[in-house]
Amino acid sequence: MPSRRAIIGLSLLGGAAAFAGLGYRSVRSATAPARADTTQPGDVCLTAPTFSHDPASGLPLRAAREVPAEARCPVCGMFPARQRRWAAQVIFHNGDVQYLDSPLSLFLYLQRVPRYTAGQSAASIVASYVTDLDTGAWIPAERAWYVHGSRQMGPMRTGNLPAFTTLDQARAFAAREGGEWLTAAHLRQGLPASLQRLAPHTHG
Repeated sequence: MPSRRAIIGLSLLGGAAAFAGLGYRSVRSATAPARADTTQPGDVCLTAPTFSHDPASGLPLRAAREVPAEARCPVCGMFPARQRRWAAQVIFHNGDVQYLDSPLSLFLYLQRVPRYTAGQSAASIVASYVTDLDTGAWIPAERAWYVHGSRQMGPMRTGNLPAFTTLDQARAFAAREGGEWLTAAHLRQGLPASLQRLAPHTHG
């Protein structure tokens, strides 16, 4: 029969070992890199790559393209294809395209193109498009009418700039949802302060 002192000693030793094992697993799980979930990636801020023009598509280089499911917005990291009725895009002179999650992200992007897309500049952009909120059609961003200050929340569940093909559409929307209509020229001169504050991050 083992002595009482031996039993107590073995119990303490076992408890210490169990505690150490738990501690090891805790530290390991906290420091080990998380595995990427390739089936349903989350809306995490990442550097968003551009997409090349595919001549086999038959689309002219400056024509709007459909948003790939894997495309990410360089401003906020979201997936524009998930909220297609808000999506925007810019096309560069070499045919590369960058997809954005909303008109607001587009105008934030245009303020600092090199910060969001390395090696590119605003001068390299040959076309930009937003989505008509009513029809889902692509429209040139410079020709669209935008509504600021409405009750309509964008993909980030905050204020945004719903876009429309015609002024009549923008006025009708503002009559229903509130807000004022603005042109791209107005927005290029400077975003309203309430929207400028919504820039998600600075990309270092």
